[in-house]
Amino acid sequence: MYEKSFIPFRGYFSSPFSRWQGSLQLDHPLELACATVRAWLAKKGFSAKMFDYVYVGATVGQKHNFFYGPWASALIGATEIPGLYVSQACSTSTTCINLSAVGVETGMHKVVLALMADRTSNGPHTIWPNPLGPGAEVIHENWIMDNFNYEPIGQQPMVQTAENVAKKVKGGVTKEFADAVTLRRYEQYLDSLKDDRAFQKKYMIPVQFTKNKKEKGVLEADEGIMPTTKEGLAGLKPQIPGGVHSFGAQTHPADGHSAVIITTKEKAKELSADPGITIQLLSYGYARAEKAHMGMAPAPAARMAIEKAGISAKDLKAIKTHNPFVANDIYLASDLGIDVMGFDNYGSSIIYGHPQAPTGGRLVMELIEEVVMLGGGYGLFTGCAAGDTGAALVVKVSG
Repeated sequence: MYEKSFIPFRGYFSSPFSRWQGSLQLDHPLELACATVRAWLAKKGFSAKMFDYVYVGATVGQKHNFFYGPWASALIGATEIPGLYVSQACSTSTTCINLSAVGVETGMHKVVLALMADRTSNGPHTIWPNPLGPGAEVIHENWIMDNFNYEPIGQQPMVQTAENVAKKVKGGVTKEFADAVTLRRYEQYLDSLKDDRAFQKKYMIPVQFTKNKKEKGVLEADEGIMPTTKEGLAGLKPQIPGGVHSFGAQTHPADGHSAVIITTKEKAKELSADPGITIQLLSYGYARAEKAHMGMAPAPAARMAIEKAGISAKDLKAIKTHNPFVANDIYLASDLGIDVMGFDNYGSSIIYGHPQAPTGGRLVMELIEEVVMLGGGYGLFTGCAAGDTGAALVVKVSG
C-alpha cells in the first residue's frame, strides 16, 4: 500500500490510438512520444528539469532500445537524469507507475515521469543465431504475429487462452453473451465521443506525425474504431471453432503513447490543474493465473490491490480494465460479484486497440477522470499481461 504517492490532476496525457499500419506507423515511437511530452510540458508551463527520474515503458523492440531510458530523459529535456527501460508486456504501464510510486514512497524520487510508448506497426523481424542448428541456420521471429500466436509457457495462441478462461466462468459463456458484452463496450466508448469528444479531451492531446518524407499530419482522435452492431457481431464466426470469441470480441494492435506524473502530495497540488482535487495512489496488486489462462489473472490482481487498499469491491466508484478478450471482463465480473455491463465506462482496449505499453496508462487516466466526474471515491484498474500475469492499481480521488 502506498501512503505518499500522488498524481496531479491532469498531470497526465494520452495520444489518440492509431490503427495498425495507420497514421503513426512511420515515426519511431519513443521519438514521437518525447516530442509530444515536450509540447505538453510547454503548454502546461512545466519544465522537464523538475523530473528526477523517468521510467520508460515499451515492449515492441525498436532501434536504440539499448539506450531507451537515458535517451528518453535527454529527448524530453531532462539531460541531467537517467531513466530506466521497463518491459512487462501489457502490464508495462502499471509497472512503470508502481516503480515510480515506490521511488516516491522511499524518498528516492520526488517527481517522476512514467512514459509509455509503443508501435505495433512495422514490428521488428528478428534473426536469432542458432549455432547448434543444421548448418547453423538462423532462427527468425516476427515479433508481433509470432508472439501473439504462440506463448512458450502454455504453448498456445493468446485467443486460445481466452477460450480457456471462458470455460472457467461459472455457468459457462455463450457467443451470444460474449457479443452482448462486446456491444456494451462499444456503446460505452461512444459515450466518450459525445459533445465533441468532451470526455476524451480531458486527457487526450493531438499528436503530430510523419505522413511522408515531406509532409506532417496531426492525429486528433482515435483511428481504426470498428462500427459495431448486434447483427454484425452475430454474423462473425468464432475464431476458434466452438469458441465464443470472434474478431469482434477481441482487441486489435495499435500505436500510441501515454505519460503520467507521480510525485508527493505537495508537489501534486502545485502541478495540478485544480489544486482542490487530490489523486492518491493507494495500492498495487499482481497475480499469475494457471498456465494458458491469461484472462483470469486480472481478478486475483484486483483482489490483492483492493485488499491492500483496505476497501471492498462495493466501495469502488469505477472500474477500468485492459480487456484484449471479452472473456477477461466476464470472468472478472463473475469472480468479484459485479455487473459486467457496469464497468469500463467511456471505453476500453477491446474497442480502441492495444499499443501494448501505453494501454494501461490511458485506462488509468480515464479511470481518474470518471471518478472525478462522480464526485470522488475509489477507482480500480486491472488488466492481464502475457505469461498468464496481471496487475492492478487502486486510486482514491478526493475534493
